[in-house]
Order: sequence, then C-alpha cells, then structure tokens
Amino acid sequence: MITIMLVDDHPVVREGLRGMLEAEPDLSVIGEAGSGDEAVALSRIKQPDVILMDLRMPGLDGVGATRKILADRPSQRVVVLTTYETDADILRAVEAGASGYLLKDASRTELAGAIRAASRGETVLAPSVAGKLVNRVRNPTASPLSAREIEVLRLVAQGSTNAGIGRALHISEATVKTHLLRVFGKLDVSDRTAAVTTAMRLGLLG
Repeated sequence: MITIMLVDDHPVVREGLRGMLEAEPDLSVIGEAGSGDEAVALSRIKQPDVILMDLRMPGLDGVGATRKILADRPSQRVVVLTTYETDADILRAVEAGASGYLLKDASRTELAGAIRAASRGETVLAPSVAGKLVNRVRNPTASPLSAREIEVLRLVAQGSTNAGIGRALHISEATVKTHLLRVFGKLDVSDRTAAVTTAMRLGLLG
C-alpha cells in the first residue's frame, strides 16, 4: 500500500483527489493539509510515501514547503500538482527537490501511475513540463522574459519609476505596467523587488 498526503488550500480539490486516489486498490490517503506550514508539520507525523503538493498557496507556498520537508526527510517523495507550468514555476520546484511535476488536468490513471513511479524513486513529469525542461537544458541561456520585459526590469533595478521607464523606452506608462504584470506572472512574484531579485538569481539581467 502506497500512502499519500494531499496538500492544497482548496478543500474541494482535496476531496476530489481523495476520491480519485482511493478508488485505486494500492493507494491510501493518510493525511490532508491546507497550507504549506500545515504540510511541513503533518508530514513529520504521517511520513507518507508520496506528498501531492499544490504550488501556490497563501503563506508558505508549495516550493517553500517542499524545501522544508526535504530538509527534514531527504528520502521523502514530493510531487507538485498544479495548474501552472511556467518556466519559473517548474525551475523553482525542481530546484527545491520535487520528484515530479504534474498538472491538475491529469487523468486518474496518469495521476495514480505517477504516484506509483514516484514511490519507486522515479522522476515523473507531465509531457509539456518535460518539454520545457529539455528546452531549458538545451538552451540554458534562454529567457522566460521577452527582450522588452528585460529592458523594463533592468530599469526597475536601477530605481526608475514607471513614468521614468516609459520616457526612457518611449512607451506609455500603461504599457510599462502591462509589461511588469507579465513579468510578475512569468517569474511567479508579486512585486517589483521580488521580480528583480528573482531575475538576478536566474541570470536574466546580465
């Protein structure tokens, strides 16, 4: 029997996953957590074979929770289960030590098979995610940001305001805001400082 812990901030998602997985004779859900912090605490008690981890949650997110769980128990298998598949999301999860990265549109058969594979120590990736990682390895300098978005972010790093960036690049302030919103989404951040910090860590600003 493979034991599983579900981590997602939406109770209805956890309920649906439990119903899907417990229809499999060799899978058993032994715990549920609604936040990253709760997942870290519960994993120490339950010690499941596989943790299905949502990525974006209030407070400690899935990547932070994965990092803490694996620091406590390196043999733990954590599989990210999310609706997001941006390059930044995937890289953060893999760097944190996740054993797999699946999307929430996976079928019951795919999900159950991935859990079994993860419990055996194998890496499991959704096909689209695997493609992105292969492309990243083949093109390590490839950027998730467009050339214009990098220009905007470089000016942000230099302390420019949106109005100042607009003047420097001969674009409207509204266009600057649009570029920044796209940057935030691609880098999975919520403010300018975090965007600059993440971009520098990923080597995007040169």
